[in-house]
Amino acid sequence: MNDASQPAGVVQAGSQDATGGADSTEASFDFDVTIVGAGPVGLALAGWLARRSATQGLSIALIDARKPEDALRDPRAIAVSQGSRMILEPLRWPSDATAIHHIHVSQRGHFGRTLIDHTEHGLPALGYVLRYGSIVQSLAEAVRPTSVHWFQSTSAQTPVQEEDGVTLPVETEHGARTLRTRILVNAEGGLFHEQQKRGGTGGTRDYGQTALVGTVTVSRPRPNVAWERFTDQGPIALLPTGGARDADYALVWCCAPEEAARHAQLPDDAFLRELGSAFGDRMGRFTQIKGRASFPLGLNALDTLVKGRIAAIGNAAQTLHPVAGQGLNLGLRDAHALTDALSQHGATPLALALFAQRRALDRRLTIRSTDTLARLFTVDLPALGTLRGLALTALEFVPPVKTALARQMMFGQRR
Repeated sequence: MNDASQPAGVVQAGSQDATGGADSTEASFDFDVTIVGAGPVGLALAGWLARRSATQGLSIALIDARKPEDALRDPRAIAVSQGSRMILEPLRWPSDATAIHHIHVSQRGHFGRTLIDHTEHGLPALGYVLRYGSIVQSLAEAVRPTSVHWFQSTSAQTPVQEEDGVTLPVETEHGARTLRTRILVNAEGGLFHEQQKRGGTGGTRDYGQTALVGTVTVSRPRPNVAWERFTDQGPIALLPTGGARDADYALVWCCAPEEAARHAQLPDDAFLRELGSAFGDRMGRFTQIKGRASFPLGLNALDTLVKGRIAAIGNAAQTLHPVAGQGLNLGLRDAHALTDALSQHGATPLALALFAQRRALDRRLTIRSTDTLARLFTVDLPALGTLRGLALTALEFVPPVKTALARQMMFGQRR
């Protein structure tokens, strides 16, 4: 990985090499595109741009406070759609991905359920389950050999917009310096409560829920089946994390903050009993829990992806409830669309304007549908429970609607 000592030898935008030959009109810029945030979305953008930079001539920088190896400690499992795999595979696809062939959706205490099968869509899988650290490591390995200049910054600084670019002060282990870039991309991740402190304009909603995550073992595993079980406090998701004989599942249990705090303190056997009561016995008993952690849940969605020469993608643009697993997939589509716009029109305001225009419909549909699901299935009224059951059942008898919903979740809206 490139380290923070590299900037002294940076090839500036428009230059022939690091020692001279630069066009004097271009030499004031260090980079054409600077990406802040080396999570999956920022890494994917850097990797895609680097693959096209040989023909487009874009110079690219990537800045993050953490090393990719730090992500290995992150306990979260990530659901990646078949559409996301298709755009990620040219970079590097993790070898430990677990395919999701079937999705079972139901609600506790009420009738109604729907099943989604990959064969209905003629696809090898509906999606895949990856450990967060695994996808970060794989994408980092794809970026390391490229021309991307990688900085490790020790503190976040506020960028300054100028007429023709952005100035970004950075603090590294080798000291302070200022970078000038034509386009700055904010791809920083973070959790809901962390983003609230940063401010920003757009839609915000605190769901009053906390996600408990971990890895659970079941006595009767169902290979390659993902489960979404709605309760009166929030959804419970179980995602397969191994092969045909693997009984381990990634757990995402959304509930009220006080209940999450209580569950977090329970001994393992008591925790597993309460989880079994909430989820049911479709996979037998829960026999083990490992790696418990918790995260507050909320919605943050910027009104616009572009301000001047600064663009936002991924969690920097929208943080969603984990129901239906759309957050990372939406962010990857942001990054892919931005890659296309920058490759076609260079590091220009025109590229950013087209990017924002192309992403508007997909963002609107995905954010609204996720927000609606997160709220609709947590209202514990008998009449609403019946209506939700009817809706789930109706999907089984109206295949075009079911197909349209599944395709939106897997591929989004592309323009």
